[in-house]
Amino acid sequence: GKGRKLWMPLEGSPSSSAYRKYDTHSGPSPSGMTVIPLEVQTPNNATANESNYSLILLHGYANGSLYFYRNLMGLSHHFGSIYALDMLGWGLSSRPKFDLLTADDDTIKNNDRININDDDDKVSIETKQKVTSAESFFVESLESWRQHHNLPKMTLAGHSMGGYLSVAYAERYPQHVERLILISPVGVPERQEEDDSKISTLPFYFRYMIKMSRYLFNRGTTPGSFLRSLPFSRSKKMVDGYILNRLPAITCPEERKHLSEYLYQNSMLPGSGECCLNEILTAGAFAKIPLVNRIPDIKTDNGEGMEVHMVYGQRDWMDFRGGLEVQRLSYKKRVEWERLKQERKQQSDTTANTNSSSPPPRIFVHGVQDASHLLMLDNSQGFNAALIIASGGEAKMPPNMPLPVEFVCDEFAQSASYESRSMRDVIGEEGAAEFFRGPRWNRGRKQEGQEADTGSLEEKKVEEQLA
Repeated sequence: GKGRKLWMPLEGSPSSSAYRKYDTHSGPSPSGMTVIPLEVQTPNNATANESNYSLILLHGYANGSLYFYRNLMGLSHHFGSIYALDMLGWGLSSRPKFDLLTADDDTIKNNDRININDDDDKVSIETKQKVTSAESFFVESLESWRQHHNLPKMTLAGHSMGGYLSVAYAERYPQHVERLILISPVGVPERQEEDDSKISTLPFYFRYMIKMSRYLFNRGTTPGSFLRSLPFSRSKKMVDGYILNRLPAITCPEERKHLSEYLYQNSMLPGSGECCLNEILTAGAFAKIPLVNRIPDIKTDNGEGMEVHMVYGQRDWMDFRGGLEVQRLSYKKRVEWERLKQERKQQSDTTANTNSSSPPPRIFVHGVQDASHLLMLDNSQGFNAALIIASGGEAKMPPNMPLPVEFVCDEFAQSASYESRSMRDVIGEEGAAEFFRGPRWNRGRKQEGQEADTGSLEEKKVEEQLA
């Protein structure tokens, strides 16, 4: 059929300046399956500081499009159209069996659309094929959805696993991505030996729990399948406890109740997209093919390089240093690209190094105050501000909107080529270490007794930004 479309004013909008549309016929994937969007549009007669491109929001692992319910109203004033998608295999989208694509699929053989270095000896061919197959499950369904909605270009923003998959999409279809916003993306840094050595220092109970979790992970047990194996009372209690402990910013009992019910029902539906977990990641949430080496190689046709914004919460458990390392690598590649460009100009050789026509991406790193991994719920206004700034809309933001902090790696900060996307001073790596207070990286520093210099310029900059 033609599908249903439900329109309703967004809550908190006295002028009804934005509307929410739920479209149950959003376009099938190549295999006839459906990806469901939650669409927000600003009517033609409303005044909005609109971006020229639609904003596409991809949720994180085991979540759904409604995880952005606190953000859609505020963002609707800056984007003409917003689509929060239930990715294939999650939410209300189709939930096919996850092994639809195999290593023999044409998508995997067509290597010019897949930006994974074939010369990387660290990753076996078999692993590359499995990872590419898992990514294709989501990437190709998203591309089919984009074609159905006739969106030539879009601002693609993904949270956590959605951020990882946004990169995979941008690698294959850069011509349809105007800019990329990675919100606490999973799978950025490479695994370091120190990450495993720290575990051995933990108490026995924690070491046992980590060992058990890794065992279940490696045998393909997902959080959803584990919950579905439990009695209702126990599984529901676990989800309720998760919402209570992970989201202290949600103080309204009724709101907490509905969010818990939403997450629980998502988990109780047949498993599909959730099965990507151990195909893409290793135990410990490290990617089998880390994004730190993939993002700097994203190509684009605009002659300037794609803008990539990486947004982290102040108490995020995703390592912000991965974002700074991506920025560092991209900066070095851009320096080399500029050098080769000047050489060709002097030699007047237009045929040399044709790949240099696509410069490496421009990377920006932002930090949202008073937020952990679930930035959109912990600090909805700060989250919205980060997305608006990433889309070039800071000049049109309300004056009382809390602004994120922008960070830059030391090498880039010392160059004359860095162009901030914030109207305030940017902070270097020392200031970033002071700002972020996640459990994975600053704990060791404190244990070693390394105290920050309270009189340093970087710390003063952070304090000024937070004021």
